[in-house]
Amino acid sequence: MTNITLRNVVKRVALLNLGYFCVEFVVALSIGSVSLFADSVDFLEDTSVNLLILMALGWSARNRARVGMALAAILLVPGLATIWTAWKKFMMPVAPEPLPLSLAGLGALAINLSCAMMLARFRAHGGSLTRAAFLSARNDTLANVAIIAAGLVTAFLWNSAWPDLIVGIAIAAMNADAAREVWTAARGEHSAAA
Repeated sequence: MTNITLRNVVKRVALLNLGYFCVEFVVALSIGSVSLFADSVDFLEDTSVNLLILMALGWSARNRARVGMALAAILLVPGLATIWTAWKKFMMPVAPEPLPLSLAGLGALAINLSCAMMLARFRAHGGSLTRAAFLSARNDTLANVAIIAAGLVTAFLWNSAWPDLIVGIAIAAMNADAAREVWTAARGEHSAAA
């Protein structure tokens, strides 16, 4: 597979993530959803990750490893933003509107499945950079299923802020684990290139 093919895929993934960030962020603010807020910030983080990957593809292995370590730190940003949002929601626990929550989660799932499928064939190509993009898209699909479930639970079983809060905190934990994986891979690449 060529670098040109990878570049085109990464560009498409970045644009899809940026577009859906705008959609999900507006919905999150309008219905007061922690999980959608966390996921929207994650879409913005994915946009940044893919733009960094696009810039770093032609760099040396050592420099790509350094960018990989930076990406590991970037992966933590949505988790920190989510914790802050969750704290505010915990202080005023109002359930988000379940239908927009589930529909936005469904749209996010479609975007993230598309991105994960595009990136899957490159996950071993380009080291920690493409691994970061693939892991991020893969984790996001799991988060989107949980967001949809939170909306359904809120609508039919438990009209509470808790399903949304629990999913939002789980998304933050998943991003922290992805950051650890990318950091480990980037450190290994950096050591191998030294």
